[in-house]
Amino acid sequence: MSYQIPSSHPSLQELAQRQQNVITASQLRARGVPTRVVSEHCRQGGPWRRLLPRVYLLQGGEPTPEQRMWAALLYAAQDGREEGRREGAVITGTAALALYGFASVPRLPAVTEVEILVPRQRRLKDAGEVRIRRTERELEARSVHGLACAPVARAVADALREWAEAGAFESGELGPGLLRAVLGEAVARGAVARAEQPVRGESGCTVGELIAELGEAGLLPEPRIRAAVDELLAAERESVFGRIGELVDEWLLPEPLVGPELRMCGGTYVAVPDLYWPAAGVAVEVDSELRCVSEGEAAWVRGGQHRMEFLGVRVVYLSGQRIAAEPDVVGDELREAFRAGGSDVVGLLVTER
Repeated sequence: MSYQIPSSHPSLQELAQRQQNVITASQLRARGVPTRVVSEHCRQGGPWRRLLPRVYLLQGGEPTPEQRMWAALLYAAQDGREEGRREGAVITGTAALALYGFASVPRLPAVTEVEILVPRQRRLKDAGEVRIRRTERELEARSVHGLACAPVARAVADALREWAEAGAFESGELGPGLLRAVLGEAVARGAVARAEQPVRGESGCTVGELIAELGEAGLLPEPRIRAAVDELLAAERESVFGRIGELVDEWLLPEPLVGPELRMCGGTYVAVPDLYWPAAGVAVEVDSELRCVSEGEAAWVRGGQHRMEFLGVRVVYLSGQRIAAEPDVVGDELREAFRAGGSDVVGLLVTER
């Protein structure tokens, strides 16, 4: 990903104010500041200081946490040759979560390393506290305090991978409590943001987005992460079932069985639907793809759904997100499905669990 900076460059003062006094060599050069002057100003005791290769702080003293973030991002985003062009780069991992304001991670001043996500083809090395992570996927950016950050789900996955690579699992530093807190906060922030200000829902994520990123990062097989994800899914599904129960009451439908085991009369296993109305031959599956964190599990669940449909059961597929967004539409769908019922449903043994 690359983008073109507008040709009408702001003045050095305007740019410095925008970037919290952090400037690149190419930006200085484009504004007529000679390399010699930059070198003189960065000498010991001078008014400026060099933070990273080709990145300078236009003031003395130690940089603030926000200035360190700007320096890391500008180091990775610049190409060092052309003022008007930069390659894509976003802050990710723990630093991004700190910028988002996550309560479950260290505050920004305590973040000692900044992980930057860049396209795979970038020729860029780690420098100082900046750690470069490459990706073959197209970069997505969210503006957080003016800084480009990875979406929350990607930032969480990179933070967990960052901690795992540092041996946090083995040392016990990354315990079940911290895992639950980080994953839970990501999803909770997304739900609150979407409910209060849908256009700002990017400060969090959905369970599906989080699981997809953890899977992409290869983290789901880690037992502690898997356990935390299962716990998160269980809480999410319980909340969704509660909303469905409200819809069932509102539309005056009978109470369905929750998680019954269905078998054929000879004892052959069929499926365990989320909800089931035996008299109507109607089953409800909620976010079934989310509870499957491996292809084997997904195949098992899909097999049960296909068997139910083959045996005449009417299966209604719902998502928690849609139930929250369109409760009346979903309620009407449930009523119509119950009214229509299954089609020549084979006699099934139903065992409540």
